[in-house]
Amino acid sequence: MADVQHHLTLLPGWQKHTVNSEDRLTRSFAFKDYRAGLNFVQAVGDAAEEANHHPLIEIAWGSVTVSWWTHSIGGLHLNDFIMAARSDALYQDNYTK
Repeated sequence: MADVQHHLTLLPGWQKHTVNSEDRLTRSFAFKDYRAGLNFVQAVGDAAEEANHHPLIEIAWGSVTVSWWTHSIGGLHLNDFIMAARSDALYQDNYTK
């Protein structure tokens, strides 16, 4: 995807990294406790199911890390940036107030 750097400027906190030759978007989100993180995982999972686009989600006490990429193309697609933005919106709307 040619506009990766441009799209990354629109998603503060997200980073591009490569795993097994595949570019991914990854961000860690902070939470006050495990339950809040678990609720966020469920919300991201629900959004993923709705979009039929599924991330790697890792949860630990006080943090959740989400990675988006498109498996079928082995890298990044515009939809990955859209889903990263949706993840940000879920976090901002529910966990930063």
